[in-house]
Amino acid sequence: MRTTLALALLLAATPLAAQLRPFHVVNYDFSLDLPESGRSIHGLAELTVARRSRGDTLVLDLLDLTVSHVWLADAPTAFTQDAKQVRILVGGSSDTLRIVVEYAGVPKDGLIIGTDSAGRWRAFGDNWPDRARHWIPSIDHPSDKATVTWTVRANADRVVVANGQRVEGATTFPAQLGEPKGADGTSAHAVPRAITRWREAQPIPVYLMTIAAAPLVRYDLGQTACGLSAIGRCVEQMVYVAPEQRGAMPGQFARAGDMVEFFARLIAPFPYGKLAHLQSSTQFGGMENASAIFYADGPFRGRGTDAGTIAHETAHQWFGDAVTEREWGHVWLSEGFATYFEQLWTRHAFGDSAFRRELAATRSEILRDNAVASRPVIDTEQVNLLALLNANSYQKGGWVLHMLRTMVGDSAFFRGIRDYWTSHRHATALTDDLMAALEKSSGRTLGWFFDQWLRRPGYASLTMAWRYDAAQRRVVLDVTQGERFAPYRLPLTIAVTDAGGTVRTVKFEIPAQHTVTLTLPFDLADAPRRLAYDPDVELLAEIREK
Repeated sequence: MRTTLALALLLAATPLAAQLRPFHVVNYDFSLDLPESGRSIHGLAELTVARRSRGDTLVLDLLDLTVSHVWLADAPTAFTQDAKQVRILVGGSSDTLRIVVEYAGVPKDGLIIGTDSAGRWRAFGDNWPDRARHWIPSIDHPSDKATVTWTVRANADRVVVANGQRVEGATTFPAQLGEPKGADGTSAHAVPRAITRWREAQPIPVYLMTIAAAPLVRYDLGQTACGLSAIGRCVEQMVYVAPEQRGAMPGQFARAGDMVEFFARLIAPFPYGKLAHLQSSTQFGGMENASAIFYADGPFRGRGTDAGTIAHETAHQWFGDAVTEREWGHVWLSEGFATYFEQLWTRHAFGDSAFRRELAATRSEILRDNAVASRPVIDTEQVNLLALLNANSYQKGGWVLHMLRTMVGDSAFFRGIRDYWTSHRHATALTDDLMAALEKSSGRTLGWFFDQWLRRPGYASLTMAWRYDAAQRRVVLDVTQGERFAPYRLPLTIAVTDAGGTVRTVKFEIPAQHTVTLTLPFDLADAPRRLAYDPDVELLAEIREK
């Protein structure tokens, strides 16, 4: 996702990462009855649940809404509900359970219901990180991925979009959510109603399960990335916007086909059945809901959504969506990947100079960021999940991937990334899983690299002092690593411009020591004009010349 400045300032206390639960939800089948106006919803959630260990009580996260009935295998079963959870007595006889939960009320978050600037009713799911529990009875944690079906009844003039592919044909609505009748026996609704059904057949975390119901119009981007889709031959893409914005389409979404094709060639075939882009009321700049990306409303009504945001959210379809961080402390596996692969698309689309400018800009942000200086990228102690949306997870996470790529080389890097993705697609992963894949592809031990860049705060801080030794015709360089952070083991490239203007480069492996003296392997008749450090923007370091 892309964050906004306002969001970056939010602090919201959240529970610690969930421990292993005795139950795993395999599939959700949600039926939602949305109002003509107002904010009260009525829902039916059918869950297919697998038992993983001994336990007789299924615990679901649910806030705000009231559960009225629960069925186990079509028979009413006992349950209790408090302010945070629903506990359902399931006994211990079956390894696969079918649970149905009926609930209703007004969501305070998660499903954002309101009106747009023209006064039109709309609703958009906005679940990250654990806000789905405000409107979805679920195991609301990224470690628990499931397939999902949405059956939504809403006013016929509202377009309903959700994860997956639309299910065409006759669709029935559950009897428990029967159409309300007036005194004369006819529908109590003042306007025609319609039922829409969507099915996502690949398992996704609950924070990506979403719907949109709003007066949107569809702009088709067509069949893209043909031959590079895991489901079907091509990736169908479209943009859903407010009616008055349709004339501004496609804007930067004209590049969406190239983005999917680029990532599919670089990583793996596109993992879902379609890719929709929606103008929405998400509080984020963009939210990577699987196969249905939501973008903030403001940019659509301004200069338009920028290409970087589209590329970032599109990259998430592979990283974060198909391969999901198992624990929140490893969210860099989502945001760091999306940040770096967005930059790789910039290189593909606009060239090396644009790529290096983006790297230099994000490095500058890292060097002045308080979170980077005080907390590690893998932050398993942070209980405020929104606080994880910081320069560690995004910019520094992206830079870690960039340094890995430059260190092991393109071939080993992308081979390792593909192996990591393939091994964990439609499942979850931790940082050590990535390390194992890259160690295998590169034939190198990388534990030291992951430890120093991901498990401790900060960045490298180097002070350079050089002198010309006329007798030896060599340049001697003293490298001092700052006292703010412990010394780093790192590669350092130096470009030397001699007195005649010729540029030669050399790369040193700097040990994790406070001071190192190096002798450049060049025979120079005179002192060089200058030394340039890290000329290709490959090192996350603050470098000063003394």
